[in-house]
Amino acid sequence: MARILLVLVQLLALMAYRSSAAADMAMLHAQGSRWVNAQGQQVNLKGANLGNWLMLEFWMMGQETQAINDQCTLEATFDKRFGYAERERLMKLFRDNWITTRDWDTLASLGLNLVRLPFIWSLVEDEKNPRHVRADGWHYLDQAIAQAEARGLYVILDLHGAVGSQGTEHHSGCANQNLYWRTPAYQERTEWLWQQVASRYKNRAAVAGYSLLNEPWGSTPEQMATVMKKLYASVRAVDPNHVIIFPGHHSGIDAYGKPKEQGLHNVAFEMHFYPGHFGWGKPGLEVHRDWLQCAAKGDGSCEWNARLIGLDTPFFVGEFQPWADMDNELGGQITRVSFDAYASYGWASALWSYKMMGNAGGQGKGNWGVVTNSVADKVPALDFATAPLLEIERLFKQFGSVAYEPHPGIVKWIGSAVPPTPFKPD
Repeated sequence: MARILLVLVQLLALMAYRSSAAADMAMLHAQGSRWVNAQGQQVNLKGANLGNWLMLEFWMMGQETQAINDQCTLEATFDKRFGYAERERLMKLFRDNWITTRDWDTLASLGLNLVRLPFIWSLVEDEKNPRHVRADGWHYLDQAIAQAEARGLYVILDLHGAVGSQGTEHHSGCANQNLYWRTPAYQERTEWLWQQVASRYKNRAAVAGYSLLNEPWGSTPEQMATVMKKLYASVRAVDPNHVIIFPGHHSGIDAYGKPKEQGLHNVAFEMHFYPGHFGWGKPGLEVHRDWLQCAAKGDGSCEWNARLIGLDTPFFVGEFQPWADMDNELGGQITRVSFDAYASYGWASALWSYKMMGNAGGQGKGNWGVVTNSVADKVPALDFATAPLLEIERLFKQFGSVAYEPHPGIVKWIGSAVPPTPFKPD
C-alpha cells in the first residue's frame, strides 16, 4: 500500500509540474524583428530538430544505401515485401522507438525551450484517400506537442516533405521527384493539409509557429515566394494566431519583399546556416568566428541581422550544425556561442539534429547528433530489400533502447553560467 501511495504522490507531482509548465507558456507572435510573448517581452527560442522521426533520413540511423535512401523507397519496398498493413506496423514501430519519453526528458535537461518537428505529408493525410486525415493522423503531432508542452518546450511544426516533393533531395521524402512546383493539385492538397493542421492547433500556445515548407529548392525564388504567399493565405484563413514562417530559397529571401507592405502579418523568415559544410569553408574555429563575428568579407550574421531589421520581421535559423568534425570541447563551445549570438539578434534557432545513430557508435568528431549510440551498442546496417522481418523489427526496437552517448562538450557548455570565449585571442 505504501508503494502505491508513493507512486500516486509522484504521479500527482508530475501532473502538477506539467500543468504548471503548460500554464507558463504564452502564445508567441512577431513584433518587429523579434519573437515576443503577450506582454511584448522577447522570448529567446533555442532548440533542436527531431530529425529522422516523422520523416526518415537514412544517413541519420546508419542505414544509408544507394538502393534505399528515402522514405518513399523504403515504404514501397515494405509494401512489396510485406504488404501495406505490415508496412504501416513497421513504420509505427520505428516511430514509437526513435523518440521516447527519455528523449523529451533529455531535451528539457539540456535547458532547451524549442523543438522543430519535421514531418512528411503522409503522416497526416491518407495517401490512399487524398484530402482525408488518416485515422491516426494526429497521433504523433498531438503526442509531440503534449510532451513538449509538459516540459515548457515550444514546438515549430515543419512540413519537411510535401506531397510530390519540393525538391530532388532525399530529405524531401522522395528523391529525384520535385513534382510539387509543377503540379497545382499537389499545391492545393498542401493548402488543405496546412488548414487541417492549423485548425487543430490554432489555440495551442505551445506551438510557436508553422514552418510552411522545408528547403524549397526545386523552384525559382520567385515561384517559391508566390506559392508560399498563397499557402500563407490558406493558413491565415483558419488561424489568426500563430506565426507563419516563410522558407528561404538557397539564394535567400529577397523574392518575398517586405511582408508588412503586402498585408502579411505575424510572419517570420527561415534560413539554414551551415558554416564549415556544403562548400562553406571547413569545420573549425575560423569559419564559425567569421560567420558569427562578421570577421571576413561576405554575408556574415550581422549582415543578416541588418536585413531582418530592415524587413521588420523575425528570423528562424531552422537548422545549424556547430560541432560536427571538430573536437568535442571546441564543438561544445561553438554550439553555445552560436545560440548566444542568434539570441542576441532575437532570432529563434534549432540545431540539426538532436539524435543520430551510427554503425560504429560513439561521438567521435564527425557525429551530427547531440546524442548518439554508445560504442558498446552498435547499430547494424541492414539491407531492407532482403533483411528478415525479425531483424528489421529488432533494429527499430533497438533505436528506443540503445545506450546513449551525449556530446560531452554540448552537455558541458550549453547551460553553463559562464559562457565560453572560443574566439578570444590566446
